[in-house]
Amino acid sequence: MIKRILVFTILCISGFQVLAQDPEFTQFYAAPLYLNPAFAGTARCPRITTNYRNQWPNLSGNFVTYAASYDQHVDALQGGIGLLVINDKAGDGVLNTTNISGIYSYQLNVTHRFSIKAGFQATYAQKRLDWSKLTFGDQISPKYGFIYPTQEVMPQESRSYFDLSAGILAYSSKFFGGLAINHLTQPNEGFISTNQAKLPMKVTVHAGMQIPLTSKNRSSTSYISPNILFQQQQNFTQVNMGLYVGRGALVGGAWCRYNFTNIDAIMLLVGIQQGIFKFGYSYDVTVSKLAPSTAGAHEISFGMQFQCKKPKKRFRTIQCPSF
Repeated sequence: MIKRILVFTILCISGFQVLAQDPEFTQFYAAPLYLNPAFAGTARCPRITTNYRNQWPNLSGNFVTYAASYDQHVDALQGGIGLLVINDKAGDGVLNTTNISGIYSYQLNVTHRFSIKAGFQATYAQKRLDWSKLTFGDQISPKYGFIYPTQEVMPQESRSYFDLSAGILAYSSKFFGGLAINHLTQPNEGFISTNQAKLPMKVTVHAGMQIPLTSKNRSSTSYISPNILFQQQQNFTQVNMGLYVGRGALVGGAWCRYNFTNIDAIMLLVGIQQGIFKFGYSYDVTVSKLAPSTAGAHEISFGMQFQCKKPKKRFRTIQCPSF
């Protein structure tokens, strides 16, 4: 009951607006199209990725996010295409958000060692509020509990809108970096039609490099890859810093996530990539004041990287981590 009252209180304060940040993934490279639409087609051959995240499972109103995507390069379009589906549930499904996105990215080989990709994303989004799961103060009897009907006026229970995003990638055989801007149109996502609840624009900057551990052997599969991710959405800012270590089919990683005022979490990853399949598991160790009650966050990724015919023209894939 406390959970439901809390959710309703937050909605009332915001006029049934949703002002939280977008869902996030610790394994951000395992959800490449969600990180940056310019990643569409960067692997050239067809690629399928799926993601699951359960954030703060000890809390009754935890956040559960699912994602699935498909992308590949198309020579006739001189770029990549992609499809991305995201579902996010907050408060045991009190608030449910589903996004379906179509993506196109154009690749430009600037030199024989340096390439740029620009991506464009169009999204149809729907938010749903499950009014039946909410309870209110005027329903409470001091003696018998929740027995009265509420006098609160129910708003519309769903809101649909279109959204646009864009991104750019620049990469060579060792270095890579990108910029993505989501919610360029800042659509209204409020449940009350008379209120304007614009979805804040999100800016993502990410960069990294891949360093072979045996520089004389170009075929070596052992490497380290330091990375940084910066995101800002309205007043929310976060930075992820860390590195991946790969050897053969195994990948490990560790990062620190903070917001310039305090450290939020330490993230640990283990992954395996064999043949066309890859699997990753990560755990966020909460180190902020919420640590005693959240139980961190669990995240699982699964992907398939298919083989395809050799390209008619030279194609440069990006050498960045898979998780």
